[in-house]
Amino acid sequence: MEASAAVLIYDAECPVCRGAVDWVRRNAAGPGSFEFLPCRSEETRRRFPAIGEAACLQAMHLVLGDGAVLAGDRALPEVLRRTRRYRRAAALFSLPGARLLSRFLYRAIARHRHRISRRLLS
Repeated sequence: MEASAAVLIYDAECPVCRGAVDWVRRNAAGPGSFEFLPCRSEETRRRFPAIGEAACLQAMHLVLGDGAVLAGDRALPEVLRRTRRYRRAAALFSLPGARLLSRFLYRAIARHRHRISRRLLS
């Protein structure tokens, strides 16, 4: 894995989260753009002990090469920057009101992700 790879920590038991990771994997700028770790894995606990299980079950976490940790909606622009097709969309997060809107939408989806998953799979 490249030194600049960002580590995306996600809830592997959630179909919505797995779908999001699959989307990121398919759209990543290159094979070394991301590393993916399930929240409840031993490797995640060993490598990132400061990210508690409760926190990573509430929101995805993106750990950058310099050690910075971005959680939930704060990770979205950086995830987009590391894709082939959607990197320009990251600039939308700097528009007035975009941060507030993305925070609201991310939290609403995260809060109801298991219900969303059940409805999508039924």
